[in-house]
Amino acid sequence: MRNYLAFWFALALIAVLNGTLRQFAYGPYVDELTAHQLSTVTGILLTGLAGFAFSLRFPIDASRTAWTIGLAWVLMTLAFEFGFGHFIAGKSWAQLAHDYNLAAGRVWLFFLAWVFLMPYVLFRVQNIEARR
Repeated sequence: MRNYLAFWFALALIAVLNGTLRQFAYGPYVDELTAHQLSTVTGILLTGLAGFAFSLRFPIDASRTAWTIGLAWVLMTLAFEFGFGHFIAGKSWAQLAHDYNLAAGRVWLFFLAWVFLMPYVLFRVQNIEARR
């Protein structure tokens, strides 16, 4: 469990690098909403690949552990996003909440859902592979 809590920092670094990719690679060529949506998809894919690679070295031992890791990751992500975003980057609470508006096409909630579900998905994949 402790390894997975520490691994969250690698996921955070991947998210920052994904944002940098968005900013410089495709962000200038598409509208902001499209860039946000693409960035969410690439974030899910990149963190999923990293999580899968990590889980090969550190398998999750139980579904309960997987759900606990997922909850911890979501809480850590929200604390970082809102703490850093508001107190360091100076964004208003309304600006930070903007990415959670599904009606406006903002799909960041899907990333958070993935962060929560990913450890359980990894656990299930490990069990499928172990039975083969």
